[in-house]
Amino acid sequence: MGSTTSTFSLGAGGEYLGLASAEAVTTSHCPLCRQHHSVSSHHVPASVSARCLSTAAETAPAVSSTSHAASPAPAGAPAAVTHPTELTGQVTESSTSIRKRILSGVQPSGKPTLGNYLGAIKNWVGLQDTYETFFCVVDLHAHTVPQDPAELRKATRMLAAFYLAAGIDPKRSSVFVQSHVPAHAELAWLLSCVTPVGWLNRMIQYKEKSRKLGEEVRVGLLTYPVLMAADILLYQADLVPVGEDQKQHLELTRDIAEKFNNEFGGKAWKKRGGRGGRVFKVPEVFTPPAGARVMSLQDGTSKMSKSAENDLSRINLTDDAAAIRNKIKRCKTDLVEGLEFDNPDRPECTNLLTIYQLCTGMTKAEVAAEVASLRWGDFKPRLAEAIVEHLRPMHQTYGQLMSDTTYIDGVLADGADAANASAEITLAAVKDALGLVAPFRRRV
Repeated sequence: MGSTTSTFSLGAGGEYLGLASAEAVTTSHCPLCRQHHSVSSHHVPASVSARCLSTAAETAPAVSSTSHAASPAPAGAPAAVTHPTELTGQVTESSTSIRKRILSGVQPSGKPTLGNYLGAIKNWVGLQDTYETFFCVVDLHAHTVPQDPAELRKATRMLAAFYLAAGIDPKRSSVFVQSHVPAHAELAWLLSCVTPVGWLNRMIQYKEKSRKLGEEVRVGLLTYPVLMAADILLYQADLVPVGEDQKQHLELTRDIAEKFNNEFGGKAWKKRGGRGGRVFKVPEVFTPPAGARVMSLQDGTSKMSKSAENDLSRINLTDDAAAIRNKIKRCKTDLVEGLEFDNPDRPECTNLLTIYQLCTGMTKAEVAAEVASLRWGDFKPRLAEAIVEHLRPMHQTYGQLMSDTTYIDGVLADGADAANASAEITLAAVKDALGLVAPFRRRV
């Protein structure tokens, strides 16, 4: 059977007028908002229509997946981003079979570490073939603590470059900067107005950091999880890769989504003239099988952190081979003979063996068999060389990307276009459910 296609009709000013089709099409899974209903029930704002639903209108600006083709990628770098199928402006029977969506991001505060790479970014690469993926540099989150503006700007591009150097492909993923999508901050405010403050006071990270900061603690540290919820819910994400330390924040995201759906969605929303149904998809946690939490080189019970005072506690992705060898040589170990996984009295041993496993690609059993009779003096050089060799290709590509940031900026611009188009559809639904009046458009 040939697929039936419906095209979105736009007025001269780009406003949404409805579905234009010789044959009515109803889809059980809307590729716009990723909810179950007829596409024709949407009231899409003009800003969204003009960006991503404009294939039927000559006057509406077209979305181009090669808008930065004039800036060629450095050797070995991936090509410019291609926008997701759901944003092309057409709905076909084949496009109703939508892949699950994953969203994740890392703060650009400080230099990215081996922990960020092994615990997050490396795992993202393998998700691109199976899922629809959005990866962002969450620069707004960085401001929960003081930042040097010049360093933050530099770190934002640096982190984006490491995304690409690690294997995130703009052809298969949307890579963007959080602050380039205004809907993040806007939705965070709207969600904060329905989130009980008691929920935020229970967040463990806030309790721990506020005790250290005392009166200097910032409001943003308290409301940080609401912004994280907005990041996730904007894209109707199905799955969110998080480490153990972020699972509580994801549970809060789920609670906020369910509270909002119950209070403003459903049949009551439909009676008010809205789409009806749930406003937000309730996301699930996605935990990779290994490397979800890489620990400090100086304390096997603490997470490897970009903000730790002791630089010897981490391997920065910008460290050269000499620095990596020095840090491994000086990392904390013990006096026990032989090396082993999962001994609760030897957290540093488990951490270093896990890093070795992830960098060599060996199985846990293979690593255990290789190192069982080794001493630290024998193992540390092996570990250092495994890390150096594993990071070498990424270091080379990163250097090429940072030599001319034009390509990085182009990828981020394309990613922001795709992210904005998706985010504004969700934000429009949220505003409609809340009873906010949509902007009026004058017809020319």
